[in-house]
Amino acid sequence: MPQDNTRYDFSAITQREPFRWPNGEKLAVWVCYNVEHFKVDVQATAQSEGLAHLKPDVINYAWRDYGMRVGMWRLFEMMERLGIKGSSTLNGEVCIHEKPVVDEMVRLGWPILGHGMTNSQNLTNLPEDEERKVIGDTLAIIEQTTGTRPIGWLGPALAESYVTPDLLVEAGVKYVCDWVCDDQPFQMNVKSGKLASIPYTQHINDIGMVLSSKRSDQEFYQMIVDQFDVLYREGATIPRTMAIALHPFLVGAPHLSKYLEQALAYIAGHCDVWMCTGDEIYNWYASEYGG
Repeated sequence: MPQDNTRYDFSAITQREPFRWPNGEKLAVWVCYNVEHFKVDVQATAQSEGLAHLKPDVINYAWRDYGMRVGMWRLFEMMERLGIKGSSTLNGEVCIHEKPVVDEMVRLGWPILGHGMTNSQNLTNLPEDEERKVIGDTLAIIEQTTGTRPIGWLGPALAESYVTPDLLVEAGVKYVCDWVCDDQPFQMNVKSGKLASIPYTQHINDIGMVLSSKRSDQEFYQMIVDQFDVLYREGATIPRTMAIALHPFLVGAPHLSKYLEQALAYIAGHCDVWMCTGDEIYNWYASEYGG
């Protein structure tokens, strides 16, 4: 029998208790890079979809790997140039196969969220014990590599099983980003403890904007700016969150990184904007609202 969602309660954003960001900012903006490891013989995110079934899928695997070998380094330099600290959702296997990328994120002080062991596997159909192990292994290898255990989580493909939130709490995770249904943090319903949902996005996500919808580079820029302008205006009365979800194999390309930099510079040039990280959003929410 089909199930209703019971993981959170309905709440209209216009009918809540007053919410605020530090120093009264209108808008919290966080830039999140999905840093992922893929298998060469498992169908995954593809530019050349007609060839994605091949084993090995050389053309799509190599296109994605450009993001790790070249694109991410271009983005690191860009973020430093702008003075913006990024956040990363990280596949645990990156710590094994592409460790220099992780080392650079540590050097830059970027917080890292767990993102499964590999983007060639999601959590939806795993047996509970196997899912528990994937979550635990992901957090453990990131902690071993960086010295810090992640407090945030984004599932590969934003996918969960019916028990994922409870397993995340069990593993010590404090916030999750899979539920892209709000502009403010809120509490998930879990069996024990607490788990916050921090706003993430499918609206301003390069997979949907560039790969699926085939937007031009200029349209990509304009969508980010338009999203910001509306949220910034609305944030004057009800503070909001703007997430920008990115993948190095897309925005790490020279032509698209140019427009991403222009969009981020536009956002950062406004007053009353909190340029922050996922961890900072959670820590503020937890300290002020008991998250």
